Amino acid sequence: MSQTAADFLCDRLIEWGVTRIYGYPGDGINGIMGALGRHTDKLRFIQVRHEEQAAFMACAHAKYTGEVGVCMATSGPGAIHLLNGLYDAKLDHQPVVAIMGQTFARAMGGSFQQEVKLLQLYSDVASAYCEQVPVPSSVRHILDRAMRTAQSERSVTAMIVPADVQDMDAVEEQPQATHTVHTGIGFWPGRRIPRQQDLQAAADILNSGSRVAMLVGAGALDATEEVMQVADTLGAGVAKALLGKAVVPDDVPYVTGSIGLLGTKPSWDLMQGADTLLMVGSGFPYSEFLPPIGQARGIQIDVSGRMLSIRYPMELALLGDSKQTLAELLPLLERKEDRSWQEKIVAAVEDWWKVMDSRAEPADVDRDGDRPRVRPQAVFAELSRQLPDRAVLSSDSGSAANWYARHIRMRTGMKGTLSGSLATMVPGMAYTIAAKFAYPDRVAVGTIGDGAMQMGGMAELITAAKYYRDWDDPRMVVVVLNNEDLNQVTWEQRAMAGDPKFDASQDLPYVPYAAFAELIGLRGITVDRSAQLAGAFEEAFAADRPVIVDVMTDPEEPPIPPHITFAQFEALTTSVLADPKEGVAGAVNAAREFAEGILPRR
Repeated sequence: MSQTAADFLCDRLIEWGVTRIYGYPGDGINGIMGALGRHTDKLRFIQVRHEEQAAFMACAHAKYTGEVGVCMATSGPGAIHLLNGLYDAKLDHQPVVAIMGQTFARAMGGSFQQEVKLLQLYSDVASAYCEQVPVPSSVRHILDRAMRTAQSERSVTAMIVPADVQDMDAVEEQPQATHTVHTGIGFWPGRRIPRQQDLQAAADILNSGSRVAMLVGAGALDATEEVMQVADTLGAGVAKALLGKAVVPDDVPYVTGSIGLLGTKPSWDLMQGADTLLMVGSGFPYSEFLPPIGQARGIQIDVSGRMLSIRYPMELALLGDSKQTLAELLPLLERKEDRSWQEKIVAAVEDWWKVMDSRAEPADVDRDGDRPRVRPQAVFAELSRQLPDRAVLSSDSGSAANWYARHIRMRTGMKGTLSGSLATMVPGMAYTIAAKFAYPDRVAVGTIGDGAMQMGGMAELITAAKYYRDWDDPRMVVVVLNNEDLNQVTWEQRAMAGDPKFDASQDLPYVPYAAFAELIGLRGITVDRSAQLAGAFEEAFAADRPVIVDVMTDPEEPPIPPHITFAQFEALTTSVLADPKEGVAGAVNAAREFAEGILPRR
């Protein structure tokens, strides 16, 4: 059998260093599936339960490793299913290549079955590069450009291959002539540092400030040492956007943790008191959590010019790589002798962690007519204590992300991510599985709400059951917050709209997730008392297979932001008065936690 265009596609992917493709088959990519079957020694196809999850896994692979993630789907419905996961990658600036089938080239334009105008459909999500392969000789340059553009622009690219083209004879290179294209393999990122005069201007501003606040994001994940050296030199505090949670460990005393609606009070106080803001590799969107405009002089470092000075009116916005730019900036900075600002931050952080510890107690809740419940803070506090070294973490969106942001203490060597800018439900299980494929010798840990489990997490758990025996270390622990409530939205309805809980939209049916895990050959542990937590996590982290820790958690525990506005308090009160049977306990908890956050602990 001669080599087909699909065979050449596989060969070219291997030359680019791709070893894994996440996807789901269909007759629109039968030719590529056949070729993948002939390349299994170097290129592996990971079969997921739904194409959306394949795109999430490709996105997670890119986030964890910095490499290009690749996903694949058939024509029509399969390509449509990929979209949400691809938008997750696009909005978080991750390099992902999507390869899709299409109906036969000869039938296109004939309203044939599953014919969808994919070029138009993907024109936004893959705006960086989206092309259809018209003939086999185009496979080479369209794939090369898709791979290189994804890396250079840190975005999603797409390659559409009609079904009949896949089975045609391969043409590895076009004859060199007019109207031909000749591409090569490789991407070599250059040094990306600002001009020297701009670095000096940035240093002058930072040296003149007396209360410097740093905000770091995903763009600084490889700049841990530089961030800490700059913060130490400037006597600064460091807040972390959620995608940058692993930039610096939480045992560094001047690290204030997460920022924003899911953030900490020390991060809020840091920003409100700062006279200088240094924002590094972050597109954190909530400007109300940054210093009041006019109070602080702003400096930003970002590798993308289009992300500069859009969240805060920066006095100086530097286009450059975070690590390289901070390294160039450091020799220009003067060590601040007055350490009182940083000492104040350190004290606030110490107080905050005492507050976090106290919020895990009392840990159990018993209400008439309901199941025993555990406070979610207790779950995350115990999980944080027991996380293995070098664990790779992920969280789904919703209330799970709140507790992950505030209670998980990142340590040196850990990784952690989630859906940041899109903040979509349901990637949590996919991210956790992708972490295992990326780092099969490390423990992956996911935290997921029951809404995301029912939306797709349970189905994707079957993927873990299919593949876990291939992993060097089979441990994968997924903590499910089983509160029978779409909890984040319930509290948003109360605090933002002033509406009581709308049972028809918010109540979830009870599902025994631990029993489901056992049903498909995995391990399941049910927890409904805080006293069971320590033993449950010890058992989970010692297991020989993926484990679901199914925790009955309290839905009346409010994921309150670090700073409550009067409007939010008024809305919450209105919602409780409208339906006193629901939300009263949460309102009491909110008042208690707000008081705990402002009372001194030292």
